[in-house]
Amino acid sequence: MPTTHQDTVEVDLGGRTVAVPQGGLFDQYRMNTDLDEVARDPRVSSVDFFRKLPKTRVESPIGPTFTPNFYYRMSSTRLTMLARSRAIRARLPRELAPLEVAPGLGLVSVIFFRYDVCDIDFYTEAAVGVAVRPARHGKLGFVDLVAALKNDALDSYVLSLPVNTDIAQVRGHDGYGFPKWVTELDVDIDTSRTTARVANDAGETDLTLSAPTPAQTRHRSGERVSALTSYTSIDGAWHSTLSQTNALSSGSTAFPRHIDLRLGRGRMTDDLRSLKPIRTIRLDVITEGQLALHMPVPYSVPDKS
Repeated sequence: MPTTHQDTVEVDLGGRTVAVPQGGLFDQYRMNTDLDEVARDPRVSSVDFFRKLPKTRVESPIGPTFTPNFYYRMSSTRLTMLARSRAIRARLPRELAPLEVAPGLGLVSVIFFRYDVCDIDFYTEAAVGVAVRPARHGKLGFVDLVAALKNDALDSYVLSLPVNTDIAQVRGHDGYGFPKWVTELDVDIDTSRTTARVANDAGETDLTLSAPTPAQTRHRSGERVSALTSYTSIDGAWHSTLSQTNALSSGSTAFPRHIDLRLGRGRMTDDLRSLKPIRTIRLDVITEGQLALHMPVPYSVPDKS
């Protein structure tokens, strides 16, 4: 539900002014949230995962902040598709290479996120990204793939990352180097279905998804933790950003059926079409999860020019 002027306050992020919910977590704690206070929120199952990840105060392009950014209750839906490596490589910076599952075939993902309780308050997000080989791999691509699957740790490059709040856009774009913009973005994920819609600048449909939710399995906190490293360029220098997802209830389907992904007109649709996906091979849904998003750190990426 949109907020009104009366229930927001303005805050400064590296010279950018954004409105945030008055009395929300960011307004009260400025990223250094009281975990005991969050634990009293009935939407949050536990904060044990975060107690083992102490926050650090750092300087950043958005001013002093605390890292990691904690997401105490979130859900997500990921569609993973096969695409020709040639099409993926055409959209990657020259320093990066597709992670191939077979000669000439890479992985493309469309993901939708809903963050119900978070250090920067409620927001939704969507992404078009590709799996890439670790920037300093020095190995055969197959070895990289096996290592990634074994350790549940992937590397990625994101082409699109729209959000529905100003603070998420400013922090993501200025602080992390991600291709974020603000748009109308609705995401609903429950145990029966995922529905999502991303609007374009004119309010028309950019991209929509409707998909059945795979059967969910409950996990103890810390039992099912995955890692994702994303590469971005900030002021011409490469950085890596680590995110850790603590799945509390999740499920997957291989070669899913009854997936209704519709393309319209907009930046996400253009990015997805440019990758020329061939077939959806996996649907992963987390109906309840938690996430720690670390601030980016400088990373040495070989120059392949």
